[in-house]
Amino acid sequence: MPWIYLLIAGLCEIGWAVGLKYTDGFSRLWPSVGTAAAMVVSVVLLGVAMKSIPLGTAYAVWTGIGAVGTVILGMVMFGDAASLTRLLCLGLIVCGIIGLKVAT
Repeated sequence: MPWIYLLIAGLCEIGWAVGLKYTDGFSRLWPSVGTAAAMVVSVVLLGVAMKSIPLGTAYAVWTGIGAVGTVILGMVMFGDAASLTRLLCLGLIVCGIIGLKVAT
């Protein structure tokens, strides 16, 4: 169950990172509320997951999920560059996440 909490925390991290784009510097109420809620849920679930998963592993997986998901959504939703180099680097992050899960 802790890994499921960590996965959801990482997905919420993607949500708040993308949500920041819509807050317009936190000047728009509902996008700001949604972004702040995603931040709180993400950190709370990370904390719950850390009860059973080692600190370094949990934090690295959480940030890795957030980074990969945010970059992918940036490419899909906002037209960010999708070069071969960027995709290879994302693949390396995914390999690292899988490696940490296997090693824990």
